[in-house]
Amino acid sequence: MTQALELVVTTPIVSFRNPLYAGLQVGLPCPPPSTVGGLLAAAAGSWARVPEHTRFAMGFRAAGSGTDLETYHPLGSPGTSTNITIKDRDFLALTTLTVWLTQDIEMWEAVLRRPVWPLRLGRSQDLVALRARRINLTPGPGTQGHAIVPDDLPQATGTRMRLTTAVALDRSRTRWDGYRYSAPGASGQIDTGLTTPDGQALALLPPVHPTQLPTAAAF
Repeated sequence: MTQALELVVTTPIVSFRNPLYAGLQVGLPCPPPSTVGGLLAAAAGSWARVPEHTRFAMGFRAAGSGTDLETYHPLGSPGTSTNITIKDRDFLALTTLTVWLTQDIEMWEAVLRRPVWPLRLGRSQDLVALRARRINLTPGPGTQGHAIVPDDLPQATGTRMRLTTAVALDRSRTRWDGYRYSAPGASGQIDTGLTTPDGQALALLPPVHPTQLPTAAAF
């Protein structure tokens, strides 16, 4: 029987800025895979301690959303002054991120038992609570629900988005992929080959490790 490590990450408030909108603070309805990969790397201590083949499936839901005001301090060249500005910020409230890891389970259990760095999701001040448990997976189709799934997955529904999958360590290159996500939850079934005990289909996402970025400069 196939096993997975199920991580449940909860937060009171989170915010995920959409980098496709330069100069604007447009929020995403769910975290990009690269953000979740960064959380795992923080727990491990660095990307050097994360297996390069690391992949996961994930789902996300928020109890509410809103917009508030936040003070931004733009970066400037050394010796130059910048103007502090106030912008709207989209946020999500009372969120639950569920991550399923199907490889290196014992390693991740040990890492998450004693994270090296504080665990955050989105902005640096948004700390999270996390609990982990092993579950048994069964073969067959399952419900899409609140899962973030690859855009090309047959029968997948929800909003189509371009999200960051992996970011180079020096932030010089980014891998973007197509995904689908339904914030209210998609009731249809998808066949990914594995489901959780409660019928959730597990759709593994592309690798998030920076070393998996293509060498081409077209990203």
